[in-house]
Amino acid sequence: MKGLYTIEKYFFLFFVGGAAYYCLEVIARGFSHYSMFVCGGLCFLACGLLNEWMGMEVSLISQMVLSSGIITGLELITGLIVNVWLGWNVWDYSNLPYNFKGQICLQFSVVWFFLSVIAILLDDYIRYALFGEEKPHYKIF
Repeated sequence: MKGLYTIEKYFFLFFVGGAAYYCLEVIARGFSHYSMFVCGGLCFLACGLLNEWMGMEVSLISQMVLSSGIITGLELITGLIVNVWLGWNVWDYSNLPYNFKGQICLQFSVVWFFLSVIAILLDDYIRYALFGEEKPHYKIF
């Protein structure tokens, strides 16, 4: 039974992250693509699992730095699949400085750093409030 509960928990967290990422993109760009729901769900799960793997003693700033890298990495993988391999042209950062193959860029890695704190806090409080996990506590640095 515990395994099913874990599957439900991660499905719920994936859905929250996917919906948040999708909605954020609609607000910022006026549209999105279902691949962004999948990417957002994976990003939310991965960022939320950081303190599960590393423990709450990892500073919030460190989690944000790692989350920014995770999000940028998953964005690159998603971009290479949906934009380069499948040719769907969901986004193109080619006109932005410090981009890599038009799929990721430094500007958005910085944005992900600042937005990741929302994902980290939301994940921790969902786990606490809905799934009875440890009450979140943080050290900033």
